[in-house]
Amino acid sequence: MGIAKKTRNLGHIVEGKAKETTGRALGNKGLQRRGKAEQALGKMKQAVEKGRDTLKH
Repeated sequence: MGIAKKTRNLGHIVEGKAKETTGRALGNKGLQRRGKAEQALGKMKQAVEKGRDTLKH
């Protein structure tokens, strides 16, 4: 996996966690859901990249 893509995917995960935590602290359910969705997106993309790396090598 390229370092740029790995960093971007981890960024999605971290940013999603921050949104989820902020939403929980403020009682904002929409922000919590967006945070969870962003985390899932980052994890999914990271899994795809790992799969591509496995097939390359």
